[in-house]
Amino acid sequence: MENNKTTFFIMTQKGFEVLRVVINQVGSTAIDKVICSRDQNLRNDFYDDIKILCEAERITFIDRKEATSVTSKYAIAISWRWLIQLESTKLIVLHDSLLPRYRGFAPLVNALINGESEVGVTAIFSTSEFDKGDIIAIQSIPINYPVKIQEIIERISHLYANIVVEIIHCINKNLPIAAIKQEEDQASYSLWLNDDDYYVDWNRDAQYISRFIDAVGYPYKGACTSDGHAAYRIWDVDVEPDLKIENRQVGKVLFIKDNCPVVVCKTGLLRINKLTLSNDESALPLKKIRTRFLSK
Repeated sequence: MENNKTTFFIMTQKGFEVLRVVINQVGSTAIDKVICSRDQNLRNDFYDDIKILCEAERITFIDRKEATSVTSKYAIAISWRWLIQLESTKLIVLHDSLLPRYRGFAPLVNALINGESEVGVTAIFSTSEFDKGDIIAIQSIPINYPVKIQEIIERISHLYANIVVEIIHCINKNLPIAAIKQEEDQASYSLWLNDDDYYVDWNRDAQYISRFIDAVGYPYKGACTSDGHAAYRIWDVDVEPDLKIENRQVGKVLFIKDNCPVVVCKTGLLRINKLTLSNDESALPLKKIRTRFLSK
């Protein structure tokens, strides 16, 4: 007998929001099981929230490291980082970009760093080549800068939920799920980030650095810098009007404004409003004005 329930491979706030909305709007009986994993790159990965919700709704919850089989006709993956091998189950993947642009890793972070005017979510059928599958649905939101990534995650989580609810309705009614080919000539790719990629490059302009800091902030680890002695995380900045600076040397603190250092960038100035040490204690006000922040 065919299993019309859907298996979820979900992580993070986006996965939790989808699970919550599906339960509220469709019902927990539409879900066969939830497979989840922790994400060590996030300060709050919502693993426990997902598990608690599943337990409250009597939905089978399975950690990724536990052996399990998938027998449902469809499975949906959200924020998933690993290869999913299924025999007869059709896999639908939700991706943090307006495909075919930003295929690959960290698409939302990279799109915000680049100052894209809109971001969004695309649902596709999974194929052997990542993010190349046929498009089932796509939704977007406009972006006004400056904006922190946490706000955008919350906004696109609603897009995720909207798309998944529509897909679940089709599955429950045994309706075909329509999809269209991607336009290959419009494709671009997004690279994964490691610890080195969190460092601020003071040789960039202040607007770019501001977007970068906001894009890698909470729930991620936060932008890095150092003064050669201590390591810091930068969480909040404002772009200041540029001044004529002789023999411009990036990373140097020009002056202090309301106890906040104003740092020289390649073009423009950046005021650091929230700066912490590795133990999360505030590093402001600085112990000395003559500080130069390094890119690495």
